[in-house]
Amino acid sequence: MSTPAVIVVGAGIIGCTVAHELAAAGARVQVIDARRPGQGATRASAGILAPYIEGHGLSALRTFGGRSLGLFDAFIDRARRDSGQDVIYQRNGTFELAFSDADVDRLSALSAALWKEGVEARWVPPQAFGDHEPLVNADAKGALLITPHGFVGVTSLTLASAAAAERLGARFKVETGAIRIHHIPAGRVGVDTMSSSWDADRVVLCAGSWSSQITVEGADPIPVKPVRGQLIQLKTTAGAIHHVVWGPDGYLVPWPDGSVLVGSTVEDVGFDENYTEEGVTKLRNAAAGLVPSLADAPMMEVRTGLRPRGPDDLPILGPSMAVPGLIYATAHYRNGVMLAPLTAQLVTDLVFDRGADPALRDLSPTRHGHL
Repeated sequence: MSTPAVIVVGAGIIGCTVAHELAAAGARVQVIDARRPGQGATRASAGILAPYIEGHGLSALRTFGGRSLGLFDAFIDRARRDSGQDVIYQRNGTFELAFSDADVDRLSALSAALWKEGVEARWVPPQAFGDHEPLVNADAKGALLITPHGFVGVTSLTLASAAAAERLGARFKVETGAIRIHHIPAGRVGVDTMSSSWDADRVVLCAGSWSSQITVEGADPIPVKPVRGQLIQLKTTAGAIHHVVWGPDGYLVPWPDGSVLVGSTVEDVGFDENYTEEGVTKLRNAAAGLVPSLADAPMMEVRTGLRPRGPDDLPILGPSMAVPGLIYATAHYRNGVMLAPLTAQLVTDLVFDRGADPALRDLSPTRHGHL
């Protein structure tokens, strides 16, 4: 299919980056969402790119995350070039603190395993903290520095991707949420909203937590649930913290302007997007536990978002068995940003019938029923 017409349902980090990739490949792209780009879970993401931390207990996630991380430099370059906008992006490494003997053993073992995989991961004893992160908690027993890790400004990447897609011909329609996706004759796929109907050669479902609210004709319900995450932004001195700092109760992301993002809560509260004083207090305590001088740092903002979680914490990504031409790209949970480059690549290959990537076997929607 040389110039397929594609409807992308959802304008978060996944939807916008998929739209950019598809438009760059020559597809005719229409993006629809009930909100403006980046106003869902994307807003509350800290943008950490750390597959060797996030993927600790899930080998497939670590593999996919590592593969996606390897695509990021070129991915960011394309977003900047095609949009004409800047994207905040640093590969400044993660500094994961150990506070118990069990943490020390776990991180030491991880360091050895990563070196065997060719990933630079150095154990830093407490007496060497001053050479890397002078302000971290002196009670820590050591830290693991994983140098390829980093972070990206998620809002800047999402908006740049949307702008790049538009420059390449994609169209965005906001305040238009999909409620039903179905097969129609001549190999087309239909998308119904509350007020209109659309159709295309391919439809990509990237609606995050709201995927479960969309009916796919002839398919089982999409098993995605919202998990609220709260994030706070503190003000501190620019350059005071050098790496993404990670601990058992949270993480810190130092931005170039001197602010620090602190995350994140994990709350099963349905579609409630409100922040709570309890959550803010928990995050402030986590920040002070990692860097004690942040205890009195002024708070600039609280953000919340609903992360789309699937049954096994892996994305649901691949073609639908119920509706030919529908491609799922949802349930990225806490890893939507990290997996965005790989997701966009895999979806584009499916849209253009370029053959199935081996990764799709582990991400197939069929592992969760007739989807």
